[in-house]
Amino acid sequence: MRTSSALLLLLILVLWSSCRSDFETVESTGNLEFSRDTVFLDTIFTNLSSATHTLKVYNRSNEDIHIPKIELAQGESSAYRLNVDGLAGKSFDDIEILAKDSIYIFIESTVELQDNEQQEFLYTDAIQFSSSGHLQEVPVLTLVKDAFFLYPEKDEKGIVETIPIGTNEEGEEIEVNGFYLKEEHLNLTNEKAYVIYGYAVVPSGKTLTIDEGARIYFHANSGILVSEGATMNVNGSFSENRENPKNQVIFAGDRLGAEFQKTPGQWGTIWFKKGSFNNSMNYTTILNATVGILAEGESQDTAPLLQLKNTQIYNSGINGLRGVAARVTAENLVVNNSGQASVHLTGGSYEFKHSTLVNYWGQGFRLYPAVILENEIQTSANVQTIGLEKALFSNCIIYGNEKQELYLNQNENATFNFEFRNCLIRFEDSAGSFSNEPLYNFTNEDHYREIILNENPFFWNANENNLRLQAGSPAIDFGNISTANEVPFDILQVSRIPEPDLGAYEWKSPEE
Repeated sequence: MRTSSALLLLLILVLWSSCRSDFETVESTGNLEFSRDTVFLDTIFTNLSSATHTLKVYNRSNEDIHIPKIELAQGESSAYRLNVDGLAGKSFDDIEILAKDSIYIFIESTVELQDNEQQEFLYTDAIQFSSSGHLQEVPVLTLVKDAFFLYPEKDEKGIVETIPIGTNEEGEEIEVNGFYLKEEHLNLTNEKAYVIYGYAVVPSGKTLTIDEGARIYFHANSGILVSEGATMNVNGSFSENRENPKNQVIFAGDRLGAEFQKTPGQWGTIWFKKGSFNNSMNYTTILNATVGILAEGESQDTAPLLQLKNTQIYNSGINGLRGVAARVTAENLVVNNSGQASVHLTGGSYEFKHSTLVNYWGQGFRLYPAVILENEIQTSANVQTIGLEKALFSNCIIYGNEKQELYLNQNENATFNFEFRNCLIRFEDSAGSFSNEPLYNFTNEDHYREIILNENPFFWNANENNLRLQAGSPAIDFGNISTANEVPFDILQVSRIPEPDLGAYEWKSPEE
C-alpha cells in the first residue's frame, strides 16, 4: 500500500511539473547584457562571405531565464546569418540561459549588390531579443564593396581551368588553377576593385596595363603571371595622403577585416616569367603575399625584365622580391617583414638606388637575413650555377632585427659581382666568425665604399612598416650626390638635393 501511494505521488508531481512551462526558467525581463554594443563585421566584397564574428549574451540574474524570440530585424530577407547556441538560422524561439551564465551568437554575412546601390555602402541590420513588453537589440554593420570578379572557368564536368607554370625535378608539368586574361581585361582601371581567383595570366604578345588608383585583391593561391613575350605596366602615381594613397596601385589579399591587415602569405605572387620584358611598377604597394614579386630571367637576356619605382612590399610569407637570373632596376624601393629574406637574388643583374631593404619579421623565428646574394641554386639532384653579373646597391639601407642582415653565397665557378656604395648595413660579427671571409671585408673598396656598419638607422616604427628616418639617424646626409641626382625625389616626393639621405625616405626637419 505504501509503494502504491509513493508511485501515485510521483505521478502527480510529474504531471504537475509538465503543465508549467516556466518550472525551470523565467522569461527575460529585458535586462540582458552583451559583449558589444554594436557588432562591426569586416569589410567584404559583394557575394563573398565575411569572417565569423561573435556576440556574447549574458544572464547576470540569479534565475535561469528563457528568451522567447531572438531574430534578425530584417527577418529571412537579411543578408546576415546567425548561429545561436548551436542552431543555425535567422529566427529562434525560447532560448535558455542559466543563471549567471551566457551564450554565444555567431554572425556571418554575404551581401549581394543591388543595381541601384553604390560601389561601397554600409549594410545594417540588428539582432533583436524579444520578450513580453521588452525589446533589446544589438546593431550589426558591414561595409560592402562592389568588385569585378576574375576567375577560371569550369568545364561541363565541373573541372576548374588550369594553367601550366613549369616542371618539377622529374620533368613532370606543374599546373595550378588559373586562366588567360581576355582582351577586355588587359586594362584594369580604378572604376572598382578586382578580385582574382587563381592565377590571371597575361598572354604572350599582350600587355596588361593597370591604371593609377586600381585595387587588385587575390584569393588564396592566386596571383598574376606574366608570360614569355608579355608585359605588365603598373601606372600608380603619388598621393599626398599617406594614410589614403588613392592614386597608388595596391595588390593585397581579399580578406579585408582588420585581423587580416598584416597576415602574411594570404595569396601567391606577381610572377614575371622568363622572356617577359619591359615590365614596370610605379607607386605600387604589395601586401601580404607569399612572394611579393617573383622575377625570372635567363643569363643571355639583354632586355630589362622589370623596373621598380616608388614601390613598397610588406608582410610577405617568404620573400618580398625574389630574383632568379633576372634583370631588375629599382629606385625608392621599400621592402620589410618577410618570413625569409626580404630580397633574395640568385644570378642576373640588379641595381638598387635609394632603397630601404630591411626585415623586422615578428611572426616567429627567422633564419634568413634581409638580403641574400648568390650565384647558385641547389636542388636535390645537383647544383646549378647562375652568374651574378651585377648587384649594385647605392644609397641604400640594409637592416633588421637580426644581427646579420646580409648573406653572400659565392660559387667559384660562376661570376659573382657585387658592390655597396654609401650604404648602411647591419652585419654584427662579435665572435669573429666571418673575420677570414673576404666577401665580408667591409674595407675592401672593390665591394664596399663609404659604408656605415651596424648603426641603428632610427626608423619611426619599423614593426608598423613606417621606415621614415628620425632626427639623429646616421643615414641622414650620407648619400652620394651622383646617385641622388639620378633619383632626385624620395618616395614622398621630397627633394634629396643637395644633401641626400640613405634609403627611400628623405628626412625633413619639423620646420620643413
